[in-house]
Amino acid sequence: EAEAKAQKEAEAKAQKEAEAKAQKEAEAKAQKEAQEQAKKEAEQVKVADATKAETTKKTAVKDENKQKRKAEEEEFRRRAEEAARQKAEEQARKAAEDAKRYADFEDDNFSDDDVDDYSDYHLTSSYAREAENEEERRNENRGRGKKVAKAKKNNRDEESSKNEREANRRNNQQQNAKGKKSNRKSALQQGFTKPAQPVTRDVVIGETITVGELANKMAVKATEVIKTMMKMGAMATINQVIDQETAQLVAEEMGHKVVLRRENELEEAILSDRDMNAEAEPRAPVVTIMGHVDHGKTSLLDYIRKAKVAAGEAGGITQHIGAYHVHTPNGDITFLDTPGHAAFTSMRARGAQATDIVVLVVAADDGVMPQTIEAIQHAKAANVPLVVAVNKIDKPEADPDRVKTELSQYGVISEDWGGDTQFVNVSAKKGIGIDELLDAILLQAEVLELKAVKDGMATGVVIESYLDKGRGPVATVLVQSGTLNRGDTVLCGLEYGRVRAMRNEIGKEVKSAGPSIPVEILGLSGVPSAGDEMTVVRDEKKAREVALYRQGKFREVKLARQQKAKLENMFSSMTEGDVSELNIIVKADVQGSVEAICQALLELSTDEVKVKIVGSGVGGITETDATLAAASNAIIVGFNVRADASARKVVEAENLDLRYYSVIYDLINEIKAALSGMLQPEFKQEIIGLAEVRDVFRSPKFGAIAGCMVIEGVVKRHNPIRVLRDNVVIYEGELESLRRFKDDVNEVRNGMECGIGVKNYNDVRVGDQIEVFETVEVKRSIE
Repeated sequence: EAEAKAQKEAEAKAQKEAEAKAQKEAEAKAQKEAQEQAKKEAEQVKVADATKAETTKKTAVKDENKQKRKAEEEEFRRRAEEAARQKAEEQARKAAEDAKRYADFEDDNFSDDDVDDYSDYHLTSSYAREAENEEERRNENRGRGKKVAKAKKNNRDEESSKNEREANRRNNQQQNAKGKKSNRKSALQQGFTKPAQPVTRDVVIGETITVGELANKMAVKATEVIKTMMKMGAMATINQVIDQETAQLVAEEMGHKVVLRRENELEEAILSDRDMNAEAEPRAPVVTIMGHVDHGKTSLLDYIRKAKVAAGEAGGITQHIGAYHVHTPNGDITFLDTPGHAAFTSMRARGAQATDIVVLVVAADDGVMPQTIEAIQHAKAANVPLVVAVNKIDKPEADPDRVKTELSQYGVISEDWGGDTQFVNVSAKKGIGIDELLDAILLQAEVLELKAVKDGMATGVVIESYLDKGRGPVATVLVQSGTLNRGDTVLCGLEYGRVRAMRNEIGKEVKSAGPSIPVEILGLSGVPSAGDEMTVVRDEKKAREVALYRQGKFREVKLARQQKAKLENMFSSMTEGDVSELNIIVKADVQGSVEAICQALLELSTDEVKVKIVGSGVGGITETDATLAAASNAIIVGFNVRADASARKVVEAENLDLRYYSVIYDLINEIKAALSGMLQPEFKQEIIGLAEVRDVFRSPKFGAIAGCMVIEGVVKRHNPIRVLRDNVVIYEGELESLRRFKDDVNEVRNGMECGIGVKNYNDVRVGDQIEVFETVEVKRSIE
């Protein structure tokens, strides 16, 4: 027992020692690993420091090389400029020396006597003297016949001596004159030697110039300029007007230096003559409402204005820009309502440029649509902040979160999602969320800190313009700074005039309009283009000069572009062949609609049919329009306008196509249908029957006759056919005979037997298939 106990204790002791040893080994191992880890980390830090030092060194070397290269470039440029300057001075010195040498030579060699001799030489030439001598001889011969024989002998002696003396004198004169002539010729050659290098001139070019004027300024022949233009791929005539860019390329190509001239000094002087002393004051924000067609833009604005404008619009779509100044409890806001239809792209772009904030209306049940995306692009291009109004949330299928998700794909992210765009849920029908929308607009305006000078000469932009039958040209103007008063002289693009009357959006007469106020003005010389800048000027005479200058420039530039387009398209139109053209005259009630319709119609053109806008304008259809339509065989399109009595008479007499529209959808669809009718039809082959050859008979009259079973459709006589063998076409022709038993028939239907004779083909075999088809005309349409 004691032994067992001792053994047990020995085992326990051994076990404890083993555990202690194992623990010590583990600690030693851990310590060793820790030391290795520390060593490794130290090495990594050392490597990192070395890498960093090397990178810093490389960067320093790189910067030093860069500075060195820059210094070398500067030194090279300085040397080149110095060399060019020295060369120019040397050339100028040489030219001065040559001129002085030539002047001295002329003074030394060409005295007055020489000039007299030279002129005498030209006046009495050898030919003239020969003629005089011949005349003298004739006279002497006539006189000699009347004298006696004795006198005849004496006269002959005298005459011979006289002739001898005359011949000697003439020879001496000719030799002297020849010497002088050769001297003069050599002098001329020495004085007018051809320059060693071509003369470089500074050519001053305005906005437009004719080819002849350009040639004169470069001191070369017009033919040389035309040759150079032809080498550059442009055809021109001597009187053709070319634009500044083309003229610059031609002049530089011919080795001359071009100086581009600004021709609008008067314009700049008038526009810079402003009252700039007044301080800027806070102004109302200008808000443009944008969005897709029928998403509720006008209805939303109606609720804000408490007026029903949308109900009176044709087809329920806006086709003009509406400008409205609205008083709200929290402050004034000016709204611009733009069309959402695809054709009115230019109007939306103008609205975005004239505005401070864009309210993007998106229907909660419809989501993001093409014009919604386009409105976002316009707003971003003009750098204008967005406020999104999610409309129609009262509908059961409305999903505002879907709108947020879709808009986030185009960079419009809600404030709830960490973006900077305010989203407001509204219902224009029930008035939900309208106050919140107005608060969001005014908050955005506060952030923008909008200010403008209130006192002083007004500037603004033309939002819309049209020709009123009773009042003349009418322009809707948004004042951007200053105050526009009745009686002010204004300059609007190509037009000018004195403001005779001003009306606000409800038609009430007003005497003045400050910043952010839209008004209709009367008294302009013509209808300005929408988007033109409106400026008040001090002097009406100067305003007229600037307007006439702009009109002249506009005509010249337009003519230059037309000439360029004509010449560029000459060869392409030759290769295209005949292209059908649909001539159209467009008349509309406002300028913006004319632009939109013309653009939409021109986009319908294809390679085969083209739309050509023969004429366009604002106002009713006149007799001139009808006469032009008769001369050019054009369709007259009236958009919200009508023809007068004289125009209707011409339309009836000439049987012209006159169409009225109030919705742009209808106009585009009808013109598209007319263009589709002008397209060449397509021809399509349709299989109408299939027969299988079961047996072949020989006929002395028709050759090989195929005994067939019609397995699909119907087989008709005189239709084109194809013979198929193993589903491969081996012959294409037509049926010569079609019989059922012994009777000739016109057609055989499915499931019936017949005999078929194929014209000019006898290699018909059992198992072949005969496919019968017909050619059908398919009408094409423009997509």
